Amino acid sequence: MKNFKNMKVWEKAHALTLGTYMITKEYPKDETYGIVSQMRRSASSIATNIAEGCGRYTDADYARFIVYSMGSANELEYQFILSQDLKYINQKQYNVLDIQINEIKKMLVGLHKKLTGKT
Repeated sequence: MKNFKNMKVWEKAHALTLGTYMITKEYPKDETYGIVSQMRRSASSIATNIAEGCGRYTDADYARFIVYSMGSANELEYQFILSQDLKYINQKQYNVLDIQINEIKKMLVGLHKKLTGKT
C-alpha cells in the first residue's frame, strides 16, 4: 500500500482543490448549487481518487482510480473554461488554473503508464 500524502501529483491536486474552493467563494451566490458545487466536487475528486487508488492492492486497481482522476481533471478543466466565459474568473486566473490542471493531467498520464507498463 502506498502513502498518497507523499505523492507529488496528490500534493498538486490537493493544492488545486484548495485553490478552487478559494476562487469559487467569489462566484455569484446563485451558482452555489450549480457550477460552484460541480467545480468543488470535480477538484476534490482528483485527489480523492488518487488517495483511494493508493489503498488498492493491485496496480491494475490503482490504475483504474487514476483514470477516474483524469476524468475529474478533464471535467474541472472544462469548468475553468466555462467560468472564464461567464466572466467569473479573469484571464490571469484562468491561465494559472489551466497550467495547474494540465500539469496534474500530465502527471496522471505518467503515473498511469507506470502502473500499466504502457509507454
